[in-house]
Amino acid sequence: MRVLIVDDDNLVAMSLKTILSSDSEIEVVGTGSDGAEAIKLYEEKDPDVLLMDIRMSGMSGLDAGAEILGKHKDARILYLTTFNDDEYIIKAISIGAKGYIIKQDFESIIPAVKTVYKGQSVFGNAITEKLPGIINKKKTFDYESFGITPQEKEIIEEIAKGLSNKEIADKLCLSEGTVRNYLSNILRKLDLRDRTNLAIFYYQNR
Repeated sequence: MRVLIVDDDNLVAMSLKTILSSDSEIEVVGTGSDGAEAIKLYEEKDPDVLLMDIRMSGMSGLDAGAEILGKHKDARILYLTTFNDDEYIIKAISIGAKGYIIKQDFESIIPAVKTVYKGQSVFGNAITEKLPGIINKKKTFDYESFGITPQEKEIIEEIAKGLSNKEIADKLCLSEGTVRNYLSNILRKLDLRDRTNLAIFYYQNR
């Protein structure tokens, strides 16, 4: 697994490199110090996972992440930061980041990187605890204005409950293929990346 580290604190970047390199499955392919360098190094190194800070001098990690994901839809970005501000969490989720954890939780870094490498999302306990409060701040979303049909809205609700495509198909008396088609259309209409983002989006806008 190839990992790129970007953090404007060189001591932190070197510490992260030491931690990650202690695992035989991980190869640190480079380190950077700001968002602009993250974009440049991502193109050069083509890492499996980009481990990046959010607040950095020059371009922020969030802006860099948005640009990278705009060009590479499958990029796996894991944010590691000391800040758990609501706006940062929401933006990280909305641009398609795979994870957001707090620097102080050093023991979770390697497991988080491995989880993101597998294509799964990971959020630290401090972030997970904040999500209900973030969700409750949002107003009800007007799905109809985005062309979401009542059937699609029902499927969104079932996905938000954690049901699989097969479970949704059985519950709504549809074929599994039909549910997959509905999900693809929903993601396209709402400009979301995957079912995880859709579930978070639903609870944010409920």
